[in-house]
Amino acid sequence: MSSGAELTSQEYIVHHLANLKVGEGFMAVHLDSLGWSIFLGLVFLMIFRSVAKKATTGVPGKLQCAVEMVVGFVDDSVKSTFHGKNPLIAPLSLTIFVWVLLMNAMDWVPVDLLPHLIHWTTGMELGDIYMKPVPTADPNITFGLALGVFILIIYYSIKVKGVGGFIKELTTQPFGHWSLYPVNFLLETVTMLARPLSLALRLFGNLYAGELIFLLIATIGLFQLPIHFLWAAFHLLVIPLQAFIFMMLTIVYLSLAHEDH
Repeated sequence: MSSGAELTSQEYIVHHLANLKVGEGFMAVHLDSLGWSIFLGLVFLMIFRSVAKKATTGVPGKLQCAVEMVVGFVDDSVKSTFHGKNPLIAPLSLTIFVWVLLMNAMDWVPVDLLPHLIHWTTGMELGDIYMKPVPTADPNITFGLALGVFILIIYYSIKVKGVGGFIKELTTQPFGHWSLYPVNFLLETVTMLARPLSLALRLFGNLYAGELIFLLIATIGLFQLPIHFLWAAFHLLVIPLQAFIFMMLTIVYLSLAHEDH
């Protein structure tokens, strides 16, 4: 997939890493990341709703079998990791796993495919087309997901432990003496804030690096296809693994929030 003679390799990569956005600075809205994440979320809902409505007790079809395997896998992960009682955790974990998996899977889309489709259908110049199809390669999306998890952590920590119990948890450990309560509070606050930060940066870093390597491969020219397919095959492990890690860490953090001892 050639970048075109009018662009150097550096300009080609910079162009492909730019988002379609409105606004500037902190108030900028990345329309491509937001649009693809919403679209893939709707795809997830429609597929699972369709399978649920058409599910049979006999021999399942391929799609039903695949959905049942995913649901069973997530359910086993929740049962083995989450030690509280909350009917929200299993569907939340399923949503996170499948949604992040679908967003990650956009990394398999050839980097020039969507811009060229837009060019052929609208007549726009390729240099004017900005389209990043991998939502999780955008820190705004990964931080948004992590922020949602963080809000749930705080909510259930206060709901299960009470305000007093939550404050006590932040101030009385790891050191039990009252003179060290400020130190405890500082350490526990940093630990608590590090959870959503690590969730967001881990997912973003892996997918951004993968997308960047796909772009570097695309600048090679004639010999890019064998290398592209090798890197895409490697991503058969990376893409589901990152979705699994995000889901498992979410379950672990929410399990810790439900501990009331």
